[in-house]
Amino acid sequence: MIFSVSVFNLINLIFIAAGIGICGLSLLQINASSHLRKEVRRYFQVFFSVIILYISAHLARQLMDGIPGSGVRIALYIVTFTEMIAACFMSYMMSLLILGASKTDKKTNKIFGILFLVLLVVHIVLLSVGWGFDWFYYFDASNVYHRSPAYIVSNLCPFAMLIADIVLLIRFKDNIDSKLRSAFWLYMIAPIIAIAIQSFSYGIQFIIFATVGAAVYMFSVIVQNLNSKYKIQQQDKSRIEAELTTASSIQSAMLPNIYPAFPEREEFDVYASMDPAKEVGGDFYDFFLVDDDHLCLVMADVSGKGIPAALFMMASRIIIANNAKMGKTPAQILTDTNATICSNNKEEMFVTVWLGILELSTGKLTAANAGHEFPALMPTDGKFTLYRDKHGFVIGGMEGMKYKEYEIQLTPGAKLFLYTDGVPEATNAAGELFGTERMLEALNSNPNVEPEQILKNVRAYVDEFVKDAEQFDDLTMLCVEYRGSTN
Repeated sequence: MIFSVSVFNLINLIFIAAGIGICGLSLLQINASSHLRKEVRRYFQVFFSVIILYISAHLARQLMDGIPGSGVRIALYIVTFTEMIAACFMSYMMSLLILGASKTDKKTNKIFGILFLVLLVVHIVLLSVGWGFDWFYYFDASNVYHRSPAYIVSNLCPFAMLIADIVLLIRFKDNIDSKLRSAFWLYMIAPIIAIAIQSFSYGIQFIIFATVGAAVYMFSVIVQNLNSKYKIQQQDKSRIEAELTTASSIQSAMLPNIYPAFPEREEFDVYASMDPAKEVGGDFYDFFLVDDDHLCLVMADVSGKGIPAALFMMASRIIIANNAKMGKTPAQILTDTNATICSNNKEEMFVTVWLGILELSTGKLTAANAGHEFPALMPTDGKFTLYRDKHGFVIGGMEGMKYKEYEIQLTPGAKLFLYTDGVPEATNAAGELFGTERMLEALNSNPNVEPEQILKNVRAYVDEFVKDAEQFDDLTMLCVEYRGSTN
């Protein structure tokens, strides 16, 4: 009989050691699964750590059971208390997992969440109080473990959690994936079956094997589901990235991007660039000849970013260009554009616009401003300064708006620099804005170069200022140099 007991103890030790090893491997797999969400990884790290604590406490009690000594007796009480606390905490975490997978409404989620927490607290209080009175377990004079008559009371709270779990699995079964639902049932039923078998197995601890095996299976099912979702998300992400790349190409192709833009025209030189903060942006520039003697210049910034702003940008650009090519004045172009956009603007988006028409034969620039940044003007042989024109209201902001225009006389060698707020509002890692003063400094670092180099100088200053800080806004610029009529 002594030999038989030793063999059974050896089998138990093997089960327990194997359980700890399997849980340890599961923890390594969890830590290596980089695509798991942070909260999911943290949950299973705690879950398997609690299982290891439970098994380790059980192992310690098995090894010390029946060894005499007051110190051993104290240790036995501590590890047994730890084992029972860990067992209930496992039930609590399992209940939370089932509750999360059930996808209940907020009210139901809150009710069950509070219920599980109350049961956990009550369980801890019962064990803590019962420890001093040997309510649930005790050790005899030989330090052999025995259950007290009231031992069943110590399982009431975990049992109540189990009942609540069953209610959730039945009530919200349609919300839970079938494989995951089966894994939950297995985790709950396996220990019960193991306990029943254990009562006829001469003390072999099948419950350890059942608990660990069911937990690992449940974890593998969850990870498999998450991997499948992750794969789908990656496929969707790749598709969206491809679509955004195509959208960016379409957007770029819609704007003038071939330079020199008008190689046959000696009266002016123009260059523009746009660097969106995302794949597609809401800024846009435009320049085109209305007729042989008039060049239209546009700089605009749509509210918002991303695809909605890009769509609104393309619509706004077409409306502005169509109005301009009818030979209207800048003020009338903005007035009619605002009326068209306001007539069907359910998303309540808006766009700031600076628009000017340069008469090439005389150098007269007629312009209007709908809430856009001040242009920077460089007179012949001078330096860039802000031209503080009068702002009208943004396009799309209010129906019935009328816009006013003004005139500037350009002489040969004069330059005009237009930009969106992405330039002065470029931000470095310290949260400091680039600002218009630095922009003017960049413009005047070498103001007599061609428009293309003017833009490159400004971009170099911005890049040096922001360094590795993320770009939060589109960066759009245009520079035109008036060289005078050749007639």
